[in-house]
Amino acid sequence: MEVIIRPNADAAADLVARIIAKEMRSNPRLVMGLATGNTMESVYARLVRMHREEGLDFSSCRTFNLDEYVGLPGSHPSSYRHYMNHHLFLQVNIDLQNTHLPEGMATDLVAECVNYERLIAKCGGIDLQLLGIGQNGHLGFNEPLSAFRSRTRVKILSPMTRAQNAPLFPKPDQVPHRAITMGVGTILDCRRCLLLATGEEKAAIIAKAVEGPITSMVSATALHLHPECTVILDEAAGGQLKESDYYHWIFENQPEWEPFHEVLSPFAKNGIQATNQSEKQRVEAMSDALE
Repeated sequence: MEVIIRPNADAAADLVARIIAKEMRSNPRLVMGLATGNTMESVYARLVRMHREEGLDFSSCRTFNLDEYVGLPGSHPSSYRHYMNHHLFLQVNIDLQNTHLPEGMATDLVAECVNYERLIAKCGGIDLQLLGIGQNGHLGFNEPLSAFRSRTRVKILSPMTRAQNAPLFPKPDQVPHRAITMGVGTILDCRRCLLLATGEEKAAIIAKAVEGPITSMVSATALHLHPECTVILDEAAGGQLKESDYYHWIFENQPEWEPFHEVLSPFAKNGIQATNQSEKQRVEAMSDALE
C-alpha cells in the first residue's frame, strides 16, 4: 500500500482524476471499477471536464460499479445507476451498454450476483478499481466481518451505513436494508486499487485502515494484501496517521509521482499555495532526518 496526502480535497480529487485519465489514455479499453458517494462527485466532474476540454475518450472503456441497492430500480433518484448516469455516463461518450451495475430489482438475486462476476471475467477482469471508504471501514458494502475471499453477493447494511446514507433519501426510513456488492475478493482481483478519502470525519477510520492491523472488522485493511494499492487523502483525512511525514516524502521524491506535481484545479492550486510553506518545511525536516 502506498499513501499520498494532498493539501486539500480538491488537490486529492485532481490527483485521482489525473491517474484515471492517464490509465485511460494508456489503455483505451480500460475496464474500470467505479464507486459512488459525495467524495467521488469531484472526481467525476473533473473527468467530464477532461472529456470536454481535452478529448478524454470513454468510447471503448468498460465499467463495473461496486454496488447497488436491492429494491431500487435504476430510474430511482437514489439508485447508484441514476447517480452514475447523472454524474458521469450521460456527460461523456461512453456506450451505456458497456456500463454495468448490479440489478437491484432482479427477481433472483443470487443469480444476479453470479452473473455479475461472469460479466467481469468476460471483460478480462477489472484494470483499475476506484474506491471510497465508509465510516466503519467498508469497501463497497462489505460491512464488518466480510470475508476477504468473498465474491459479489447480497449484504445487510449496518445501522451506521444506513445512517450515513440517509441524507441521500427523502426520509431516513427509505434507505434500503440490503444491497448487492462486489465482494472483498472481487475487489482484490483488480490490477490496481485507488482509494480516495477526504475530510476530518474519515481520519479515524483511515488511521485504522492504513496503519492498523489487518482485520475483517475493517474491510479496507484487506487492501494491504493487494500488490498495487494507492490511498489518496487530503490533510484532514490523514490527520491521525502516525507516519504522515513519510507519506508526504513519497509524493515529493518518488519518480513516478513527478508528472503529477502540477495540479489541475485552480481551487486545488490555491490550496497548495496556502499550505506550500508548511509542506516544504515538513519535507525538509524529513530529509534532514534521513541523512
